[in-house]
Amino acid sequence: MNKKDYYEVLGVDKSASEAEVKSAFRKLAKKYHPDVSKEENAAEKFKEAQEAYAVLSDSDKRAQYDRYGHAAFDGAAGAGGAGGFDFSGFDFSDIFSEIFGGGFGFGGSTSRGGSHATKGRDLLKRITLTFEEAVFGCTKEINVDTTETCDDCDGKGGHGEKNCSECHGSGTVISEQRTMFGVFQTRTTCDTCKGKGKTYESACSTCHGKGFVKVNKDIKVRIPAGVDTGNRLRVAGKGEAGANGGPNGDIYLEFSVKEHPLYEREDSDIYVTLPLTITEAVFGCKKEVPTLYGNVKLSIPAGSSTGDKHRLRSKGIEDPNSGRKGDMYILLKVIIPKKLTKEQKKLFESLEKAGLEDHTEIREFNQYI
Repeated sequence: MNKKDYYEVLGVDKSASEAEVKSAFRKLAKKYHPDVSKEENAAEKFKEAQEAYAVLSDSDKRAQYDRYGHAAFDGAAGAGGAGGFDFSGFDFSDIFSEIFGGGFGFGGSTSRGGSHATKGRDLLKRITLTFEEAVFGCTKEINVDTTETCDDCDGKGGHGEKNCSECHGSGTVISEQRTMFGVFQTRTTCDTCKGKGKTYESACSTCHGKGFVKVNKDIKVRIPAGVDTGNRLRVAGKGEAGANGGPNGDIYLEFSVKEHPLYEREDSDIYVTLPLTITEAVFGCKKEVPTLYGNVKLSIPAGSSTGDKHRLRSKGIEDPNSGRKGDMYILLKVIIPKKLTKEQKKLFESLEKAGLEDHTEIREFNQYI
């Protein structure tokens, strides 16, 4: 009987990776599975795809096929037919479960349930910090509701442990189904032991057979300097208890930082607005400026204006990843008095008459009026 090339059946190149072979079979299985397809010859095409996948997904059989073609399996009897590859013992349950979900067609659940060590669930906790706590770091006591392994039964859920009589300790049971396409094996989680492979003479009265207990506790956590709103910190091993000896989950702390009345933050840089009187702006002055690390004296040059910016290097916030400090920017704001006495008004009028306010910028603007 003339048989199609297995690579042609799956629609892949001979250089296709294992993942590409699996992906191609998944698509064909979804399209031609007898339980879902109404296409003509769907059953035959499905059987053809199964045979091709059974060979090409096995590195040894694929090597034989690449070297000898279908002749590599001449004389094999079974579902592949005379002179074809026998895939009756090939377990398709894993991939069918991925495609169709547990219990569909020839698939069935591949979960081994509690027989596998499983990491516990992670927890998310939102924490509010003051500006100073975020900038300099701090130690916080966090209250969490979580679970811990039951001490009375060591997380097993019961006492008097013995192998499950149904699955003989494997956690799974294998059943066979004979069809016109061959014999298919289905591996499912054992209902008796729920996949643990063990049963117990009595359930633990403390955890009621769950293997873990709920607890409320306080955890001290060191918050590093420089965190910002939206940042997350992983606290390893402080989440919920794992199952069957698996590790605990983690706690993720998500931060919300309160605003500061003076400073504004932009990543690792901070900005502060420095108010000046008109006299200070005109004649220049020295101003004491509060930084995160103490006051510094800043020289303001004569003729300064609102919006002028001065930079203080490394006076910003420490980056929690690199450790590098940002900068601090001083933004000048000249305060214009809203109420003037008669004497002050006369003073400004005399300044205007003296031509002090006849700036080049004003003259350039006025020429367009």
